[in-house]
Formats: sequence, C-alpha cells, structure tokens
Amino acid sequence: MIESSVYQRYQIGRILADMGALAPAEIDLILAKQHQNGGKFGAVGVDAGIFTEIELAQALATQFQFDFIDLAAVTLDPELVAALPSDTSIKYNLLPLERKGNILVVAIADPTAISAIDQLELKLGLTLKLKVAAAGQIERLIEHGAGSQRVLHEASEDFKLQLIKETDKGDEVLSIDKLNSDTSPIIRLIDSTLFDALKKRASDIHIEATATGVAIKYRIDGVLYQATETIDSRFQSPIISRIKVMSELDISERRIPQDGRFKVRLGDKSIDFRVSIMPTSFGEDAVIRILDKESIAADMQGLTFESLGFSAREMERLRRRIREPYGMVLVTGPTGSGKTTTLYAALSEINSVEEKIVTIEDPVEYQVKGVVQVPVNEKKGLTFARGLRSILRHDPDKIMVGEIRDAETAQIAVQSALTGHLVFTTVHANNVFDVLGRFLHMGIDPYNFVSCLNCVLAQRLVRLLCRHCKKPTSFDSPFLKSYGLTDEQCANATFHEAPGCKECNGLGYSGRAAIVELLELNDEMREMIAVKVPISELKQQALKNGTIYLRQAALEKVLRGETTFREIDRVTFAEG
Repeated sequence: MIESSVYQRYQIGRILADMGALAPAEIDLILAKQHQNGGKFGAVGVDAGIFTEIELAQALATQFQFDFIDLAAVTLDPELVAALPSDTSIKYNLLPLERKGNILVVAIADPTAISAIDQLELKLGLTLKLKVAAAGQIERLIEHGAGSQRVLHEASEDFKLQLIKETDKGDEVLSIDKLNSDTSPIIRLIDSTLFDALKKRASDIHIEATATGVAIKYRIDGVLYQATETIDSRFQSPIISRIKVMSELDISERRIPQDGRFKVRLGDKSIDFRVSIMPTSFGEDAVIRILDKESIAADMQGLTFESLGFSAREMERLRRRIREPYGMVLVTGPTGSGKTTTLYAALSEINSVEEKIVTIEDPVEYQVKGVVQVPVNEKKGLTFARGLRSILRHDPDKIMVGEIRDAETAQIAVQSALTGHLVFTTVHANNVFDVLGRFLHMGIDPYNFVSCLNCVLAQRLVRLLCRHCKKPTSFDSPFLKSYGLTDEQCANATFHEAPGCKECNGLGYSGRAAIVELLELNDEMREMIAVKVPISELKQQALKNGTIYLRQAALEKVLRGETTFREIDRVTFAEG
C-alpha cells in the first residue's frame, strides 16, 4: 500500500510537490498529522485542504503509471453497470467505463488495493485495466445510479424468486452496506427505495396498486416520476405490510385508511417519514412523505425571499407589509406550493430578540431558533383553534397559524389581528380573490376581515432548468403571441431548454422557484371588498394598485431563461 512505508509516503508527497499541489515543507506537516490521527497520506492531505482529490488522483496515476481520468464529463453505460453484480461498484469503490473483449476498463480511487483487484478479476473472469479517478467523483456517480438504482432493480427481480415477510420493529439504519447485506428482497426494496429517493431529493414516495402490478414513483420538484419497473401485484401486500410494520400500524386492517410515521438514520442524521395508507380497488396504496429536518434546518440558515426566487419588485412590496406592527398576512395556494416556506422566510426576516414569535402547525416541519413552535395534536384535543387561544395567553407579538381550516380558527385569527398582533397564516384557494370569498363564506364579518388584512399572497412553484445542460432556443412569433407576449417583450429575452443530463437525472430541471401574486390592501380596496363589489372590478383595481397575476410572473421567468413554457402551463393558466 502507498502508506506502508516512509519511503512511499515521501514519494507521493514529492510527486504532489512537483505538480505544485503542495510545498515540500507541507509533506512533514501531513506526516505529523498522519502519525497523530492515523489515516492515509492522501486522505489526510485532502482533509486538511492542502490539495484536492483531483490532484491526489493525478499523483497516484503518475506514481503507479496508470492513466488519470476526470469523471466530471463522463456518462456511464447503464448496460455495462447493470451487467456487474449489484455490490461491485459499492464494495470496490470503482466504476466500469468500457469493455473490450475480455478486458474491462474501470475507474478506481485507490490503485494500491491489489488484493481487492485480484479478487474482483477472479470473480468476474475478466482482466481489469485501471484508470485512476477522484474518490469523490466515483462516490457521486455510484449514488446517482450505479449503486442504489441497481440495487433497487435487482430487488425487484428477486420478487420473482421468493417472498419473505418481515415483522421486526424499530428504527431502520440505512447505508449502502446495509442495502447489499440484507438478504430479504422485501426489506431491500423498501430500504433502497428510501435511500434512492433521498439521493434524488424526492419529497414523496408513492406506492400504487394498479391492474398490472405495483408502481413505485417519486415526487421530485413537484412532479411524479416512475422509480423502477412495475412489480408483480402478488407482492403488493407484503410491501404494504413492511411499511405498516415500520410505521407501527395495524397490518391486519386493510379496509380503512391509516396514518403513521417512522424515523430512519442515514449516516449521522435522522430523517422523519410520514406514512398514509389508503385502500383502493386494486389493494392498498401508500404515500410516504419525506421530512429531512436537518437538511431543512441547514437551508433555513439562508432562507430569504431572494433564495425562494421572488422578483425584486414583489420582495419590496411584501417586505413593507410584513413589517407592519399588526394585521394579517395571508398566503394561499395548493398543497406543496411552498406556502409554509414563504411564511418562515418572512418570520426569519423580522425575527428579533425584542419580540416573541409563536407558531402553531400541523406538523412542525421547520425548526427555527428563537421561535416558540406548537404542534397540533388533534387526537389529544389540541386543534388549531384551541392552540391559538392558548397562544394568545402567552403574550405573543407575532403569530403564525399553519393553516386556517374552519370558521372558529378564522374568527380567532381575525380577532388576534384586530387586537394588536401580526398574524401570518395560510388558506387553500386558487388566487388572491378566491381567498376573500373563503373567509366571507366562513361567516367572518366583512368589515372586521378587511380591517385586519394587510395583504394576500398567492403562490406557485415552477421548476427551474438544470444549469448544467440548459441551452438557448428560439420560438416563432405566432407561438409567442399565443402567450400574450409582444415583440418588444421578447426583443431582449433569451429562451432556454434543457435536454437532461446526469446532474438532473435526465429530467432537464433542478430545483424550484416561487412565482407570486400579491394583493396589497388599501382603503379603497377595503371599501370595495366590504360592500361586495364584483370580482371583475376588484381585479381592475388590483391591477391599478400594482398587482401582477401569477401567469405574468411565470412568463417573466421564461423571458429570463429560468424555466419553460411547458412548465408554466403546468402550474398556471391564462387569465380570461
């Protein structure tokens, strides 16, 4: 091995020094760290930030006279990956690049693992030709497809051979090693599905019973994708049973919906999963919501309106409204449109030690320092209305109500806003004008409602084009006019499209941004709402006051090359 002698350690150090990756004096520094903490020379140097993984791989290639390969632009051959046993890439930390007859070209991070390479040659019956690559690049490609997706496929294949029912309870520790060591195909399928969904940034996993079998789908950036081939319907019941066991639900009850949750540990972080089981005509379906609170907490450090994709104009208008001393800020939109995230961005901006902020949510998905957060527990009698009453006795300055679902909660929220509190809340409606009707239909007094209302924000999320593979494109004038765009609007626009690449898993999109429709309330608007003027007149007045409709906000993102016409058609429609 490289680090088996002082001579070899100095040799790799000299090569790195000759490359300009480190100073000769830093060799002794790395050796001292290595003597103190253990580990390999190269790993110690990389961890210390003295040189990069790429530079280490280049030095190892030079030392052992192999070719170096940069995997940044390499696309793996899925057939070649699938031809290897599922644990090969993970166990040996290598990737197959090319096969020429009896010779398999592989990228490997550690060319000194001679015994492992010899074992693999015997196992495969092939001669390996080595190329040296950075360890991190190999690991990322394994995670993107050569590892978890292959295990997922093989687990599905195993279903044709055996069926094992699993009954043990408790937290599941997920790791790449576990996915390959567990012999039960049912357990491996569920574990690898969870693992794969986390790596692909999925928010939900859908397990659907159909006439042809069991379909497993991921919701990524708000859109469903098939995760693997349809599984034989005979195995629908054990899959659901396994999920029920993990969630501590009743596996014998198959006729009524059930809700539960479980937690897993992936590496050094814990992830919560919420489970909903529902009976259908072909058997039970399951939806698993992924709540990666630690990732969310990290994201919360930089949670601002800018990071959510708000336009500069709308940010300025909204910031003015959320800094008012009292009143109500309403955010509306369908499930999964980022309403709660927007409210927390607002709270993050106005949070200070001088004021007390209390929230009531179902469930508490974000954890924010300095904010008192109360989770709804309807089974124990803690509803939004009851919790809100209790919150008012705790002398808050600002209150966030996760969602207004009934007239009682709405009434208390309005009274809170009228009595000197700033209330942030959400309600399900299609646009800012539908919200007004929702509250009035709940029996809220129109004068009280409009008196307390500062603004209403309608929101959607649009997927953003992958920055790695997006490229300019063009459209003819009739097509652009069908979207209400003029030649002047398009004169300086650069339209883009994305074919898909390995970074975005071939989807062409990566990440989402908010588009918003903000209605600010002034005295004139309040009077019009209170006397119940037609919606058409309210819309005209809102436009005069500076409101931009969701459709127009979405088109602005297309004109800036951030998303596509197809995507904005998915989440908005043209105003009549």
